[in-house]
Amino acid sequence: MKIQDLKVFIVATPPKTWGGRYFTFVKLTTSNGIVGYGECYGATFGHKAMTAMIEDTFQRYVLGMNPFDIEAMWRKAYMSGYTLRPDASLQGVMSGLEIALWDIMGKATGRPVFELLGGRVHEKLRSYTYIYPDLAQGQDDSIFWNAEASAERAADYVKMGFTGIKFDPAAPYSAFDPRQPSLESMELCRKFCKLIREAVGNKADLLFGTHGQFTTSGAIRFAKHVLEPFNPLWFEEPTPPEKPEEMALVARATSVPIATGERLVTKYEFSRVLECRSASILQMALGRVGGLMEAKKIAGMAEAYYAQIAPHLYAGPIEALANIHYATTLPNFLILESIETFDNFHNQLLTKPIRWEQGYVIAPTEPGLGSDLNEAVALAHPYTGDRLHLEATNTVVQ
Repeated sequence: MKIQDLKVFIVATPPKTWGGRYFTFVKLTTSNGIVGYGECYGATFGHKAMTAMIEDTFQRYVLGMNPFDIEAMWRKAYMSGYTLRPDASLQGVMSGLEIALWDIMGKATGRPVFELLGGRVHEKLRSYTYIYPDLAQGQDDSIFWNAEASAERAADYVKMGFTGIKFDPAAPYSAFDPRQPSLESMELCRKFCKLIREAVGNKADLLFGTHGQFTTSGAIRFAKHVLEPFNPLWFEEPTPPEKPEEMALVARATSVPIATGERLVTKYEFSRVLECRSASILQMALGRVGGLMEAKKIAGMAEAYYAQIAPHLYAGPIEALANIHYATTLPNFLILESIETFDNFHNQLLTKPIRWEQGYVIAPTEPGLGSDLNEAVALAHPYTGDRLHLEATNTVVQ
């Protein structure tokens, strides 16, 4: 059995469907007709360049390979062009191809991917969601800056069964960050924390998200005066991810656990986070970090530091499935990111929906990832724009 074919799908998300402007899926087919799906979370370049990179990497390292030889393939690609260092674009490509190989291996052996990764540790996975507008009630994006509306929405999520609520009113994030948070922004964020805590009580953890906007001193100031009185589960990416030594100073200065990792790739970048004690919660994106095997290695390193894993998700349903299989196997799993209950475009893109019940996700037991890409739906939503999956503002935020 050898890999013989690749197809790339660039799928536009409908208006107000969360997870980015588009999803990048790959389909690998073997010489005996087994199909595997993966998802790439490479956001640095536009989709045309990303497609070309996927095709180039496939031709060099995946075409003709035995799908079980992931370790050898990964090392060859990691050395591509004599780089031998973490490369976010390459790892985004590699992640999607590698996830598809696991899907093929599971189907070839008749086993769900989590059984190939070490077996089940968790019967169900606790999940959290961002606070999104209730479109059925006519809410719009203004909820992201409206503390009262966000608190009401948080209470709705708790009634649904969620025990973790995430929000990030400290945005926008800028190409000119990091910055010192303004008094106005700090007051708004404190109001969010106060009202949401009052709305959910002790029934849900508060997860405070930032995107590396703050200087080290600004993040420490923010943690002490905004977050600590409300006991959140984490303070996410308080400083930029490029220098974990500075994030470590924030971690030492606050009682709030620090979480980071959505923009990091490979075991090498995560090892710096662990060695510096920059964060105790790691949030790798399975479609970017280097794939399932690389993420599993990172989780093993994290165990030795008593650090926990909370897989990141701001992408599509194939990465979500990979997260689910991965998390099911982890002794140090903490919580899984959901995009609400997945009962949206995510499940429309799957042949079998993700199972979410009362705040928990249940891993599928079918072979491979447990669901395939619904290609008819994917092909009906091509992305034809030229913007990136996600974009920061290019102006200075005061």
